[in-house]
Amino acid sequence: MPHEQDVQEEQQFLDRAYEGLEAMRADAARMLHSVLDVGRGGTFQSRTERDIVVRTSMARLSQLDIGDQALCFGRIDRAPEPGHPEGESFHIGRLAVSAEDLEPLVVDWRAPVAEPFYRATGLDPQGLARRRHLAVSGRTVTGVEDEYFALPERAGRPGSGGSGPGGPGANGHGAPPAGPDAATPAAGGDDAIELGGPGALLAALGHARTGHMADIVATIQREQDEIIRSPMGGVLMVQGGPGTGKTAVALHRAAYLLYTYRFPLERQGVLVVGPNPLFLRYIERVLPSLGETGVTLSTVSGLVPEIRVRASEDPELARLKGEARMATFVARAVRTRQRPLRRDVDVPFGATTLRLRAGDTEQIVAAARRRHGPHNARRRFVERQVLQRLAEQYERSRRRAGIGSERTEPGGVSGGPGPGSSDPGPGSSDPGPGSSGTGNGDGGRATDADLAQLQRQIRRVPAVSEALDRMWPRLSPHELVHDLYGARPLLAAAGKGILSDRETASLYRPRSAALDQVPWTAADAALVDEARALLGPRRRPRPRTEPRDRADHARDEVGFWPVGLSPNPVPSGNGHGVVAEDEIRSFGHIVVDEAQDLSPLQLRMLGRRSISGSMTVVGDIAQATGPWSPTGWNDVAGHLSPARPPRIVELTVGYRTPAEVMEVAAGVLAAAAPELTPPRPVRRSGTPPTRTEVPPGAIAEGAASAAAAELAAVGAGRTAVLVPAGLLEPVATALAARGLDPVDPRDAAGPGLAAPLVVLPAAESHGLEFDAVVVVEPAAIAAGPGWGGAESPARPTTTGLRALYVALTRPTRRLAVVHSAPLPAGLQVP
Repeated sequence: MPHEQDVQEEQQFLDRAYEGLEAMRADAARMLHSVLDVGRGGTFQSRTERDIVVRTSMARLSQLDIGDQALCFGRIDRAPEPGHPEGESFHIGRLAVSAEDLEPLVVDWRAPVAEPFYRATGLDPQGLARRRHLAVSGRTVTGVEDEYFALPERAGRPGSGGSGPGGPGANGHGAPPAGPDAATPAAGGDDAIELGGPGALLAALGHARTGHMADIVATIQREQDEIIRSPMGGVLMVQGGPGTGKTAVALHRAAYLLYTYRFPLERQGVLVVGPNPLFLRYIERVLPSLGETGVTLSTVSGLVPEIRVRASEDPELARLKGEARMATFVARAVRTRQRPLRRDVDVPFGATTLRLRAGDTEQIVAAARRRHGPHNARRRFVERQVLQRLAEQYERSRRRAGIGSERTEPGGVSGGPGPGSSDPGPGSSDPGPGSSGTGNGDGGRATDADLAQLQRQIRRVPAVSEALDRMWPRLSPHELVHDLYGARPLLAAAGKGILSDRETASLYRPRSAALDQVPWTAADAALVDEARALLGPRRRPRPRTEPRDRADHARDEVGFWPVGLSPNPVPSGNGHGVVAEDEIRSFGHIVVDEAQDLSPLQLRMLGRRSISGSMTVVGDIAQATGPWSPTGWNDVAGHLSPARPPRIVELTVGYRTPAEVMEVAAGVLAAAAPELTPPRPVRRSGTPPTRTEVPPGAIAEGAASAAAAELAAVGAGRTAVLVPAGLLEPVATALAARGLDPVDPRDAAGPGLAAPLVVLPAAESHGLEFDAVVVVEPAAIAAGPGWGGAESPARPTTTGLRALYVALTRPTRRLAVVHSAPLPAGLQVP
């Protein structure tokens, strides 16, 4: 049959492509072994060259390791052109593969020539005659799906799927298997939304979830591809409702930028920021499956390594800590630590007693405040000025005692000495403002080395060190914030004219016995980072001798998540092989997911980490459930402070969420944010959502019964029970009592989202997807912290309704709702 012939032809090609891939791997391995066998000796240049070859070879081997992913998934046949009467054909895959004679076999999906594979439509064929999607299992081609964009000579051949001009047609090979849960085009959706490779897309959407996000490289649609291939410069903001693939698009965009702008980004680095560690574990395999391992994944709090988030706080307090005016509050807190001495300090030095006068310190601090640079860097200026004053006094006392001959040299703080500075203290004379007499003990002029040695000796006097620490202490950002929270006078001084008395009082927190015991919150992390930007490194940069191993940061509670190893050390931000304590690492491009829940201070954090302002920011305003709920993307952009206006685009088509589920969720969205429009679903699952009402005291048992039914229905798929935070423990207990083995996926030591059944607070389900979802007590989710129980339900809040909207849109196949209280406004389940 013609179809079998197509499959055989593609299988023969795929076998040849894998032979080419194996040959490329062998070449990279030979290059690696050739330098490893040489040994460790040789000149510095030879060792450097050997290290470069080793890094390059290992990176190449890592790139060529695609695991069990399909190497090739598509093919495009271009329409005949002058010089190419039969047209050209290109196979599209995860990476470029060539034969031993360098003949191209597979084109990287990110290459410009592959763009029509994702962009071509019936109205805009992009020069294609045919697009073919391959269904591949392991290394075996199991089916093909053809779309014709013109009338080729063989358009009428049986099984070709040719539809003639004006629109593509598909032969259906590789479509999802038939069954009660098989995905089908949504009514009124497929004829209104033109899809590329609809059979391959619906088949991919119909697969059971695995607990890890899969890449969509084989089924990227036109509106997604336009975002992925957008130019790198500036800020690109992507609005996308549930199931539009915004997270996958953002990750594929990172892979595309690394391919297209390899030279700067490989050195500068790419940062991907997610809402929580669970989300990072969910997406961690996407970029490696696309051949990119040198990307840093982190939560916002994970970018602040000095602290570990271990506590939560009232949403109102979290909102206050995230406000933009808190940047001024922190700046004021730093300034209050820059203060002149209140009284003179006697400094015993040898047989002489020097005096550091309060008037002099006032001048020094004022001059230091006028200088540019971070707080800790200006400490050196303060030290120099203090030591110079004291050294001048010492030399004048030597001359007074007749030691050495007087020499007049310029000195003093910029602007000249102020009141009281001309009096060096009892028993000494004043040679005049702005001058100093120095001697070397033999009647000659003191050298710079002599003066430097004298100042170092004075610096070692304990009284000098104590005075400098009172005037201009070296500060660490987490120590500053910890001290600030624990001292009401410091809070009052920093908040004067910025915060109300009530707001200032709410920030107080008793000091902890040790910094590693402080109950830091996510909002605290942003304040610590704001302080870091003002303070700068506490110590000077030190040479880097060994690259810091990224694996040291892996899978910690802070949320820092590396994807593979990179030749760039994680904390390095200056590009010159030195690392400073408290230094802010910057990146060539930053991808931010679920950005709608970030506070102004958290957005400022991310803006500071961008080298050139290149960012991709994705999210959904309708899913804003944090203390901050922006009215639009311009609110978000304002705190990122881009150098030029951001580009704002929207994903409008929903691929993950079936139409039956979206119809239910749309009512909740209308109640929460009537000005927003839900995405248009492309498919129906064939299974309508269900609703089960139980007595008030039986909600946990009802949830367990619904979960058991959903587990049986999805088979090998994944089921999630999403609950209000207050019902997490009783529902988990009821599930365990039925022998369902529920898992909290937030436990990094457990199987996570790969478990067949997970139970999770609804508020922490952002960005996740499951085959089936049981939403428990929607009224409690909609009411948020104000929930008073089924007998005294609280009014839904906008934030709570949005959290409910998020929970309802997590399933890819089945949705069940279990409740004892009346359903909140907008939620109607048959």
